Amino acid sequence: MRFDPIGREEARDLARRELEKGIYHQDEPSWLERAWQEFQEWLNELLRRTADPRPPGEDRGWLSLLIIVLLLAAAVALTAWLMRGRWNVRSRRQPLLERRPSTATDHRAAAERHAAAGQWAEAIRERLRAIARDLEERVILDARPGRTADELAAEAGAVLPEHAERLREGARIFDDVWYGDRPGTREGYATLAALDEALRSARPRTRSAERSAERFEVPA
Repeated sequence: MRFDPIGREEARDLARRELEKGIYHQDEPSWLERAWQEFQEWLNELLRRTADPRPPGEDRGWLSLLIIVLLLAAAVALTAWLMRGRWNVRSRRQPLLERRPSTATDHRAAAERHAAAGQWAEAIRERLRAIARDLEERVILDARPGRTADELAAEAGAVLPEHAERLREGARIFDDVWYGDRPGTREGYATLAALDEALRSARPRTRSAERSAERFEVPA
């Protein structure tokens, strides 16, 4: 059997295509990891320049120090912006439900009206109110005037632990919109509506049920 010789250019193309296969690059860092590594190296270089003494008349690292200060200020500002709804004192003091008589059905209907009009902030508020009132109507929570959104999440999460994380998320969405000056969104309302529907069939687990489950639990 006779094989035709491969030219230099053809061999180079074959080698390039072979090396482009994913198997040769699966252990390489991702672009995000490379970007983070480059940022760390850049920041370390800035810190080195700041601490490194220079002869008189040369750059003593003031520019590097200024850049570091600006980066720290930007990080603090970003953290404050992300957490402003949670740090707002009103979110821990202002009651969720009004004192006037209302039902969960009333709040759900109001939420749907606001949602249909694209008033997402109001829709989010009414849907969380529906959740609070529904839990009171089913005596899962005691009817207590003055309960805040965060207190609702904490108290309901204690008796319905399987929904605790979603309750905290719902309270966070409410706080961000009403106390953090963030706009209400369709997605935020959908999260509250889905939580409301899930909680309507939720039942608190009694101590007797827990003891029965422990009795029949299969050892690992």
